Parts: sequence; C-alpha cells; structure tokens
Amino acid sequence: MDSEKILTVIITGAAGQIGYSLIPLVASGQTFGKDVKLHLRLLDIESQVEKLKGVVMETQDCAFPLVLSIEYGYDPEVIFKDADVGIFVGGFPRLKGMERKDLIDKNVKIFKEQGKALNEVASPNCKVLVVANPANTNCLILSKNCPNIPKENFTAMTRLDHDRALNQIALRTESRLEDVKNVIVWGNHSSTQYPDARFATIKGESLDYKGDEDYYKGDFISTVQKRGAAIIEARGFSSSMSAANAASNHLRDWYHGSEDMLSMSILSDGTHYDIDDNLCFSFPVKCTGDFKHEVIDGLDIDDFSREKMNITQKELTDERDLGEEQ
Repeated sequence: MDSEKILTVIITGAAGQIGYSLIPLVASGQTFGKDVKLHLRLLDIESQVEKLKGVVMETQDCAFPLVLSIEYGYDPEVIFKDADVGIFVGGFPRLKGMERKDLIDKNVKIFKEQGKALNEVASPNCKVLVVANPANTNCLILSKNCPNIPKENFTAMTRLDHDRALNQIALRTESRLEDVKNVIVWGNHSSTQYPDARFATIKGESLDYKGDEDYYKGDFISTVQKRGAAIIEARGFSSSMSAANAASNHLRDWYHGSEDMLSMSILSDGTHYDIDDNLCFSFPVKCTGDFKHEVIDGLDIDDFSREKMNITQKELTDERDLGEEQ
C-alpha cells in the first residue's frame, strides 16, 4: 500500500450511540491505520441533524490529524458522493411489539433508497459494511439496489458475535484472549446464528472440544446468541461500544489482512458449504488485505452443525422473501 492514502468514509446513523463510539476509532487511525488520511461523511435522518452537528463539533475538537474534512447531512446523494468506504450503522430499530416483518418493511425502504444513492454517486469500487439490523438482509437489499458496485464489496457484521465467541472460550479455558483463534459464526446476525468452536485453537493447539462438548453444543452457543439481549437487560441500552469496536475490527482486518480465521457475512453464490445463493450469510473467511477476502472451504460439517446452519439459512431465506415482497 502507498505510504499515505486518502479514503472518503461514510458513516450512516452517525448521531446514534454506535456512530458516536465508532467515529473516534476511525478518525484516530485505529481502523485503517496511521498513514491513511480521511474525508469523513456523516449521515443521519433530518430530525437528527442538529444532534449530528454536535457530534461533528466534538470530532473537530478532538483535532484528529488524519481527518482532512468532515461533512454531514441527511441527503444520501450528497453525503455518499465519491465514497470509498460505507459503514451503514443507521437503520430503523425494532420497537416494542414490532413483528420482524414490520422491521424488515421499514428497513427495506431505507436501504433501497440508500442503495440507489450509493449506486449513483459513490466510487464504483466502494467497500460496504452493514451494521444496522437486520444486518444481513439490509446488506442484501442494499446490494440489489446498487448494481454498479461488485457484490464481493458488500459485507455485513458478524464480527461482534465472533469476538463474543472468542471471549467466551477464553473465559471458559482461563486463557488469554489473544491466544484464542479460529472460531466461526455461521449464518445470520440473530438468535439463530451458529457459533462453532470445533476448529478453535489456544496457543496453536486444538481446543479440547470433545472434552467439553456439552458446553460447546449448549451454553456456549446460547450465550453468544443471546449476548446482545443480556446486555440490554443489564445496561438498559443495546451494545454500542462493543458494536463499534467490532465494526472497526472488521474493517481493519479486511483492509490490512489477517492470518486468523474470521467471521464475515458476505453475499452467497451457492458454491460454499451447500448454502443457497442470493443470501447474505456469515462464513469463515481469510482476509488477504486491500479489502479482499476469501471463504475458507473444506471444513468438516457434522450433522449437528448442518442442522444449526439449516436453521439460520431458513431464517435468512424468510427475511429475504419478506424483503422482496415490499
């Protein structure tokens, strides 16, 4: 990579709590590196623009040396212009009593509009990370409305679930977190996701999965699946700091590359692990740098894993079909 590069980075939902936590990670160089200069473009809905103005003022007051300019507003056709990276944090939240189909209906409208704007004005090689839930289906909708940008440039975030899984293994085995590698989160960023510890290693040695199989097939999976709900119950708010950190980790490794097996939701093409095409599904991937990634194929899928993967694939298929009805 060049010694100095300039990226135009958009963050949607930038006035919200995840956006507020994410901006300093991006602006300080933690995400893309200390040699990458940035044009920040911050988007939120019209009613949040005054709040967004305050976020911009704070960002300016941080005096981040890497930030060349900041623009903000509510019109995606203005904010998305020439974007190199799009981080889609903003979406319609699930409200009390709302059915999942209602949530998808609200977000279809948002991501259709933003996809069309991205298609018209962003860089044709723009790289996309969708964080807003339902992240996988929002990513699929965004891509369908943005044919000018290659499908491999669209990703959704299961890195938070991946990082949660790593931490649970570290706690269970009384290991250092940095020594735990190679967990997988399959499928949807939802309660149907399948956190898979079968290939995990600690200091390069295989995890004793069989010796603790009841845990790794039981409480381990449910703890990772329900972690977001547990945080809401304890804190009274949804995950913000950890979600922002996971988004930064996802983008850092996608941009710089990583030796680790990572979890990333990508647009499926029907060629990996018998997962249907036309879904946004989380697979084990290797990030090779410069925003390139490849699915790690050839891992054994036992009957237990196949059943879990089928459940999460069914949910994603249902979400896709609901979205296509809108």
